[in-house]
Amino acid sequence: MADKPTVLFVCVHNAGRSQMAAGYLQHLAGDRIEVLSAGSAPKDQINPVAVAAMAEEGIDIASNTPKLLTVEAVRESDAVITMGCGDACPIFPGKRYEDWVLDDPAGQDEATVRRIRDEIRARVETLIGELLPEESAA
Repeated sequence: MADKPTVLFVCVHNAGRSQMAAGYLQHLAGDRIEVLSAGSAPKDQINPVAVAAMAEEGIDIASNTPKLLTVEAVRESDAVITMGCGDACPIFPGKRYEDWVLDDPAGQDEATVRRIRDEIRARVETLIGELLPEESAA
């Protein structure tokens, strides 16, 4: 099998959506996919409501820290999933780019963050099926 694919999740603050997506991908794909996340203007900590929503799913993202998006992170990724970071993401030819339109969990109540979380999970499950097609066919 080829090297495992690398996925980079990018949102503005790297404090909610991209952290939840990275948490799900790591949890659901294990070591079959390399997972990175970053923000174009990272916050100093992860949204506590996002941490709580993920903890309900048995996924601990509390120890993660928001990271600044770098050109190197994009260059080493096979798939770049953006969530509202717009033009801040550098584009490299030959990469897979997807823009997931998701509400920002910042300042939202728990019910709204849970809805965003569940939508992210569904998209991550689809992404795993596309990146690891030979496994989903088994």
